Amino acid sequence: MKIALAFLGLLAIPATAGAADKTSVKIVKDIPYLAGVNYAANKDKLDLYLPEGRTNVPVIVSYYGGALTAGDKNAQAFIGQRFAAAGFATAVVNYRLTPEVQHPGHVQDAAASFAWVKKHIAEYGGDPRQVFVIGHSAGAYLVALLATDEGYVAAHKLSLKDIRGVVPVSAFYWVEKTGVAPDRDKRVWGTDQQVWIDASPAHHLSAAVPPMLVLYADGDDEWRRQQNVEMAKALTSAGARDVSLVVIPGRTHGTIWSKVAEDGDETAARIIDFVRAHTNAQRSQQQ
Repeated sequence: MKIALAFLGLLAIPATAGAADKTSVKIVKDIPYLAGVNYAANKDKLDLYLPEGRTNVPVIVSYYGGALTAGDKNAQAFIGQRFAAAGFATAVVNYRLTPEVQHPGHVQDAAASFAWVKKHIAEYGGDPRQVFVIGHSAGAYLVALLATDEGYVAAHKLSLKDIRGVVPVSAFYWVEKTGVAPDRDKRVWGTDQQVWIDASPAHHLSAAVPPMLVLYADGDDEWRRQQNVEMAKALTSAGARDVSLVVIPGRTHGTIWSKVAEDGDETAARIIDFVRAHTNAQRSQQQ
């Protein structure tokens, strides 16, 4: 019932962020987030999109989709531009892909990039206490895993408390279920079903999970829509205190992300409202 109320309430409240976000953006390309490596195709690097003339701003770290086998930050400039224009320091991250790596290589790169942002973003005008993670599809899976299985950030002497909020967009949460590992390239997670279970965000839920806004498209495949609804319910059952579920109408699995830069896009507006609300809430508590 709690999830149903949150779901209905969010649908009833129009998203407020939109085309009015016009802050000038500064771009810093190809920053290494891992010391002592030089991965092919700049997979150890991230790009920063920064609202010019602003300091102490909230931070978004974004991870692209592509089934953990494809994708590159250079195709994600629209994400950095959109959220930096809204006033957020935005990191668009590369990470290694299969077949170069198998799980947990992808999420280990995600954790390393998140840790770099926490440590260094103040040098670029961001507030390291207000770092949010977002992602689409496989990238959404990665941010969900970062925010549920604490071991990945703990390897960098961080905890789930260091993640201010999470927005997985059209993610999957049970790797062992239909649509994911059983039906995909076995080089991504291997063939050990226990590994599939351990790699699943849904098997690492607790009250410590950061605030999470679960977004998915009405045009997503049925199995994916079902996983998103079930994940929101499972989070609440596990004691997570700040979980919202929103379906974005009129979008496919691809366009829920690719249209983020368009005027009036609801996915962008939901993310912006979520970041602003949770940043303001924490700053009010600190005063």
